[in-house]
Amino acid sequence: MTFEIHDRVVHPSHGIGTVVRLATRQFDAGATRLYYEIALSKGTIWVPAEGDAGGLRRLTAKGDLARYRSLLSSRPAALAADHRQRQLEVSERLKGGTLRARCEVIRDLTAHGWHKPLCQSSAVLLRKAREALGEEWAAAAEVPVHEVARQVQALLLEGRRAFEN
Repeated sequence: MTFEIHDRVVHPSHGIGTVVRLATRQFDAGATRLYYEIALSKGTIWVPAEGDAGGLRRLTAKGDLARYRSLLSSRPAALAADHRQRQLEVSERLKGGTLRARCEVIRDLTAHGWHKPLCQSSAVLLRKAREALGEEWAAAAEVPVHEVARQVQALLLEGRRAFEN
């Protein structure tokens, strides 16, 4: 995927940033390559401009958020009963850093927690997924993160009412 200067982007591990420039760099003893310089709220990262770009993608468009609202209030998928297996499955789903995966994980872990308290590792994954979702959603919708948290909670409760009755 090609990015332009000033594009808002999302890195799966580092969150939201802005493409500042395209530059040729050499790190360590590696070859000289073309990199995107991405300015984040907490620093700068360099992402290879060629190849998979480390999962870098454009910020979700505001118009696409309706699809994710529906996803959050949809029927949750069952998760593995064994916490270790559940941890592996959820971690694998989150690796790509897509908004869809985050919404699904939040929906499914939240629903799992309605019936049995989440173990500590699942609770941490849920918290991190909510933080990442909130950051991106707030940036896309141009609303405060606390408003996103309120909306997400309302959508999850709507889904619970629809599927537990």
